[in-house]
Amino acid sequence: MTDKLQSLLEERGPIKKIGVIGMGYVGIPAAALFADSPKFDKVLGFQRNSATSGYKIDMLNRGESPLKGEEPGLEDLLEKVVEKDKFECTPDFSRITEMDAVTLAIQTPFKDPKDLLPDFSALEAGIRHVGQYLQPGMLVVLESTITPGTTTGMAREILEEESGLKAGENFALAHAPERVMVGRLLQNIQEHDRIVGGIDDVSTRRAVDLYEPVLTKGRVIPMSATAAEVTKTSENTFRDLQIAAVNQLALYCEAMGINVYDVREGVASLKGEGITRAILYPGAGVGGHCLTKDTYHLERGLQIAKQADLDFPEEPSLYVTARHINDFMPEHMYNLTVEALERINKDIADAKVAILGWAFLNDSDDARNTPAEPYRDLLIDAGAEVKVHDPHVLQYPDVEISQDMEEVLDGVDAVVVFAGHRQYYSLKPQRLQELSGQTHPVIVDGRNVVEPDAFIDAGFVYKGIGRGDKNGHEMI
Repeated sequence: MTDKLQSLLEERGPIKKIGVIGMGYVGIPAAALFADSPKFDKVLGFQRNSATSGYKIDMLNRGESPLKGEEPGLEDLLEKVVEKDKFECTPDFSRITEMDAVTLAIQTPFKDPKDLLPDFSALEAGIRHVGQYLQPGMLVVLESTITPGTTTGMAREILEEESGLKAGENFALAHAPERVMVGRLLQNIQEHDRIVGGIDDVSTRRAVDLYEPVLTKGRVIPMSATAAEVTKTSENTFRDLQIAAVNQLALYCEAMGINVYDVREGVASLKGEGITRAILYPGAGVGGHCLTKDTYHLERGLQIAKQADLDFPEEPSLYVTARHINDFMPEHMYNLTVEALERINKDIADAKVAILGWAFLNDSDDARNTPAEPYRDLLIDAGAEVKVHDPHVLQYPDVEISQDMEEVLDGVDAVVVFAGHRQYYSLKPQRLQELSGQTHPVIVDGRNVVEPDAFIDAGFVYKGIGRGDKNGHEMI
């Protein structure tokens, strides 16, 4: 079969036209970089003209980025490739027939992590669009983070069903997972190594040809499709595990009355040949589209793709336990808030609370699965009045978000920092105290952005993640 596919690819020639399905945090910068490469002639970004996302089409065709927050170089690059007529955004999926290669960057959340049931509805719809217009000799690449086994299973089956073609015989199929962080999208795509896994060697080589032209420092690492799926899900699972380890350490330090940042510095100081003591920072919780779900993709992948019984102790999965620890951190922030308010004889049901930072990541507008949301829900369920400030997130379903910090802080009993936006590092205790109108306002710092003593000396009740050395301070 691969000989037939190889002949088809040779007949088609080099990849010149690329379609990118999904104009979001992954698809937009990827499309712009493909379009900027002299190796490729044209890139089409495919975007449904829906009520919620259709606005992106006109913005992108004007060379404007719909992504807010700080994304160095992205808007300039979009303007450049649009002006050169190398990039266009369209809602017309029939134009997939014009492409040599199509990539899909579509979200893959979970319906219910407890049952390990992924919500592939959006991805399935995208794959069906591709299948309906798939032509012999085309390359299809899934960039979405997916359950191991999806490329050779569900994706292959849908594409073959819709097109009447055979993967590995009439078209190439691969998985090349995105590895980007909001705030440095272009840099990450160009400089990170690219994992590329085809369903066969011919598909892998074709996918390598697609990605090599956009890499600067990064290199392509070829492997099988399933190995690529496991690579992506496991690298995020490991990061989630590292965060959970330091979050649990922070909780231990609070209980023991010590400063987790002293401990962290001490641990990280041990260096030498053969010594690795990577330790991250604790915080108010983990958000975003990837880390909050990729553990479950990995766990489900084991269930559906394992070829032998798992030899493992009869204990909960270490990875899932880590996920639960990180999910607990917003609840811990709530508990710290209640404890701090109790110190000034304020019941949570009568409290006014200001949340600073709705995005899950500092200096970003990405609020997907933000840990601030479960915290806010706990406050509202308890009867508190809640106001939210974020300089980057302009809107969010069913949540009123203000960009006027002074308006948000006016008359509040507690100020709670959930994102490390740079604006929050310059918070002044005297000004916050004036705005609150309280003698002893509360500040709960979930990202270690304020100097505790400055606020304690001004009369605040301070609570911070991992700050056992300060959380029980005397009132001034």
